[in-house]
Amino acid sequence: MTSPGNWLSTPAPTATASAFPITITDDGNTEVTVRAEPQRIISMVPSITEILFALGLGDRVVGVTTFCDYPEEAKSKEKIGSFTEIDLEKVVGLAPDLVLGGSVHSQTVAPALRERGLTVALLEATDVESTLTQIQTIGKLTGRTTQAQALVADIRARLDRVAEKVAKAERKPRVFWELDAMLYTGGKDSFVDGLITLAGGDNVGRRLEGEWPQFNLEALIEADPEVIVLADHAFGETAEQVKARPGWSAITAVKENRLIEVEDINLVSRPGPRVGEAVEYIARALHPDLFAGQ
Repeated sequence: MTSPGNWLSTPAPTATASAFPITITDDGNTEVTVRAEPQRIISMVPSITEILFALGLGDRVVGVTTFCDYPEEAKSKEKIGSFTEIDLEKVVGLAPDLVLGGSVHSQTVAPALRERGLTVALLEATDVESTLTQIQTIGKLTGRTTQAQALVADIRARLDRVAEKVAKAERKPRVFWELDAMLYTGGKDSFVDGLITLAGGDNVGRRLEGEWPQFNLEALIEADPEVIVLADHAFGETAEQVKARPGWSAITAVKENRLIEVEDINLVSRPGPRVGEAVEYIARALHPDLFAGQ
């Protein structure tokens, strides 16, 4: 897979003039036409920012949100607001020829920017497969189709290697993905659930209704996860704190000390070009014996 360090140094193929104009129907069900290869791009979504840099378009990104912190070079880009609170006039002032956002921007931000004459495409990835589709769509919109296809092929190859490994596991460990100390987790239709499944785990959150359901302690003890992933570690939760919680000593993951402190929450929460790395990271935590010595 193309390493993050190569995202800026790897030259992207130049689109031919004949590749444009390009028209797509975005994930907000709006027809979007890009008339010429974009030279000035604004990203309103951190995962999309990562994709743009992975496609070698870092030099064309003129604005990002305050949450767009990867790769390192993204931090130096002009800030156009937070993920949900976009400074419309600043966006207009940067004179972008393409603005990329998500479903959160569909009701207010996107219509307002379109009224001001800007080209806005809304893209939403909810699982690994739609992440790969999104990469290809962004490649198409920016004249980087070949680069996008190569990136997707690299990610699929990494996912295939992980799948080959976890297929050798005797069973799938039960996994509780802790989003916060209130015991919210990823449910059946969440991005998290897809990562756990591809990594060879059994997401106990699937037992509850909804995309981001909440456990109570009794239900969690009954589900008895064998591995607990602390996605809230970056916010201060530690394995030692979890093991000290009243009642948690009855849970197998606590008994066997299988609590995973996630150091980089963005790696496992953003549907972007590092999704293959995210699945492998989780697979290694769930099946360390299968990855021994690697």
